[in-house]
Amino acid sequence: MASKKGKKNTPQAAKASSVPSGSSATAFWSAKWHMIIIFALGCILYVNTLGHEYAQDDAIVIYDNMFTQDGLSGIPGILKYDTFYGFFKEAGKAKLVSGGRYRPFTLVMFAVELQLFGRQPFIGHFMNILLYALLGIMIYKCLILLFSVKSDDKKMLAFALISSLLYIAHPIHTEAVANIKGRDEIMTMLGSVFALWALFKYDRKAEKKWLISSLGGFFIALMSKENAITFLAIAPASFMLFRGKSLVSSLKKSWPLFASAILFLIIRFSVLGMDFGGTPNELMNNPFLKLANNSYIPFTPSEKYATIFFTLGKYMQLMFFPHPLCHDYYPRAIEIMSFGNWQVWLSVLLYLLMTLGVFYFWKRDRFLSFALILYLATLSIVSNIVFPIGTNMSERFLFMPSLGIVLVVARLMTRYIPNLKILGALTIVMVIGLGAKTIDRNRIWKNDFTLFTNDVNENTRSAKLLNAAGGALTTNAASMQDSPQRTASLQKAIGYLEKAVEIHPTYRNAYLLMGNAYYYLRDYENAIAMFDKALAIDPEFKDALQNLPIVLRDGGRHMGQNQNNFVKAQQWLERSYSMKPDDYETCRLLGITYGIQGIHNKAIEFFQKAIALKPNIAANYATLGTAYRNAGQKDKAREAFNKALELDPNALQHLTN
Repeated sequence: MASKKGKKNTPQAAKASSVPSGSSATAFWSAKWHMIIIFALGCILYVNTLGHEYAQDDAIVIYDNMFTQDGLSGIPGILKYDTFYGFFKEAGKAKLVSGGRYRPFTLVMFAVELQLFGRQPFIGHFMNILLYALLGIMIYKCLILLFSVKSDDKKMLAFALISSLLYIAHPIHTEAVANIKGRDEIMTMLGSVFALWALFKYDRKAEKKWLISSLGGFFIALMSKENAITFLAIAPASFMLFRGKSLVSSLKKSWPLFASAILFLIIRFSVLGMDFGGTPNELMNNPFLKLANNSYIPFTPSEKYATIFFTLGKYMQLMFFPHPLCHDYYPRAIEIMSFGNWQVWLSVLLYLLMTLGVFYFWKRDRFLSFALILYLATLSIVSNIVFPIGTNMSERFLFMPSLGIVLVVARLMTRYIPNLKILGALTIVMVIGLGAKTIDRNRIWKNDFTLFTNDVNENTRSAKLLNAAGGALTTNAASMQDSPQRTASLQKAIGYLEKAVEIHPTYRNAYLLMGNAYYYLRDYENAIAMFDKALAIDPEFKDALQNLPIVLRDGGRHMGQNQNNFVKAQQWLERSYSMKPDDYETCRLLGITYGIQGIHNKAIEFFQKAIALKPNIAANYATLGTAYRNAGQKDKAREAFNKALELDPNALQHLTN
């Protein structure tokens, strides 16, 4: 009787959480070994990112963000302002994307890391790898608990293991893991999955620690990225599907997540306000614009939704065939679509079937129903259907939804492949294939130059990517010595930038970068023309206003010294002076230019201005004396010459020679 009572009182929870380990075969089916395998896979796949530099949006949240750069003392600023404010340092630019962004948690993490370790990208990459590997474990543990997997149910254990391994290995996640800034995606997913796991722990045993864990985990997820809000649908659906609860009961049981969401929204609205912002009328922040009569107008509803559904189909294609991958899908990486396109209708049909599948499988296969809900719910917030997100698509937007597709694949594999050895062999082949692509893709994320110049070959229709590649080539060439290689690099950059403005004719930054490239080629005429085009688009464009007077000055010097075209030199130098009157070299060159042309009063005027800016240079007094002498003002000439000799006894040697 005692043995029967003991057996009867053995809790199912113990069976669900671990598997007895006797022989080596049964040991493999223990949760401990599964989690070790998952964690090791995550680390192995991304270990080649440890030597990488900062890349892409790392500037915005790490090394060019005034708050994170301040370390611990910058945390109040991180919590007080929009996520972009620390980078742009202007309130207006913080809401370039509709509604603004409030994602302080990962910025706080970066600030702490900078405080402790300084500017070390190794630390950022190392942390991303650990957190991603931990996410794989958390997904496994959550699936085991959610699905009430028993210790002797090898098919369901295989389901949880395969799901976790395929998720960790999938190369669609490289953008989130290999790019340090992508930690917001990792922490959002990790916090959400952890909160769901803790919520079901709390439902099983109402202990305070699980309640606090669920509240805290979901709050961290939301403070990392707003996408976590979609778990407010996933949690109740989980209770309905896997615990047989009614909708009302499921909503009640999910109250910790709702409580965290309410707290987050209160904080968010207090920081950003209730203004969600209008739709930007700029192509790089609103992909649903087209050029008509030299101005941008919105897509028609048909064009907009056809383009959206084409994009949704592209997401599904990348899940099953992740090649080629690209970090950028800005306009016109996705062209303007219509419902006359068969691919659009294929995507519409696919998503309609998935939506119907949620209901069809609700009682027939709850795992498939849950997987479809997970995919559709988490994708909805980045689909451009609910609200505009500022771009057509991004691979990092699949970081959460991809788990849903992985669950579908794992469920079909475990359901229709009864032999565990065949199932294991197929899983290994799939993980190796996906993992190889992940490792290879990681190489491209080494730094901005590698990323931009490689991805532009995969996506030749993104104005932003063409602009980024052109900028990277120009910056790289600027540090090179004059050579055919330098010239070729600059010409290639100009080619990319010309394509960028062909796609986006009012792309001011592309004109700016073209101006820079022409400047390094010493093609001053075209450089000036490009800066003028940038300023015609935006007369207050600071970078163009800063660069143009330098180009005009150096171009003026070139026209005088190398072309003997002093009229053109004078024109460019005068324009440079009008923009930057306190530039010493411009004043000096204008003095020389006017002097050579025999306009002595203007030469005297600008030599005096040069001396006012740098009063202790003997050569300036010598040239001023020459101008006075040529103007017939001998006394002032003598005075200037004496001052030159006072500063440098050899200052007049070039005049006597």
